Amino acid sequence: MPLRITFDLEDKDLRFFKTAMKAAQATAKDAPEDLVISKAQEVIDEVSAQKVPAFVKQRIASLQQLIAMLHDDEWRLEKKERQNVLAALAYFADPHDMIPDDIPVLGYIDDAIMIELVVIELKHEVEAFQDFCEYRKGDKARQRNPNLSREEYLDIKRRELHSRMRRRRTSVRRSRSGSAARTRFRLF
Repeated sequence: MPLRITFDLEDKDLRFFKTAMKAAQATAKDAPEDLVISKAQEVIDEVSAQKVPAFVKQRIASLQQLIAMLHDDEWRLEKKERQNVLAALAYFADPHDMIPDDIPVLGYIDDAIMIELVVIELKHEVEAFQDFCEYRKGDKARQRNPNLSREEYLDIKRRELHSRMRRRRTSVRRSRSGSAARTRFRLF
């Protein structure tokens, strides 16, 4: 019988994760992109091959999707968004965890928390990428304007989704920056 446990992270806890992500951003900025991606993929493969709690396995798929986003030649993330995704992956490729991964059940809890924070932070990028993949493979791609090539159609959709992604991110920042509203935690 599964047991659900929830907890709140205090501001000091969130500052710890933000500091760790800032260090990962510095690493990602200086490291070759292929190296960051390959190290993150190694971690994903290693975790996937182990018997780990379900809460970890569920979150590892999110990291795999971030890698797919970077590898997708048709998606073409802009530099800033690309750097944020690379920083997220760099964090997971770093062997220095708050909780050592070899501790049964709890070893990946800090990684699971960071994945949750990354997914929240990159929500608009992930949603736009998922929509792009759906357009590309779905019926909508087959129903496109016959006067457009596949590449032209995907270019239009990509630009629309990139624009939507940025608009939503800006909208969230504006709506939560009012004096009465508490500012949302920002990882990047």
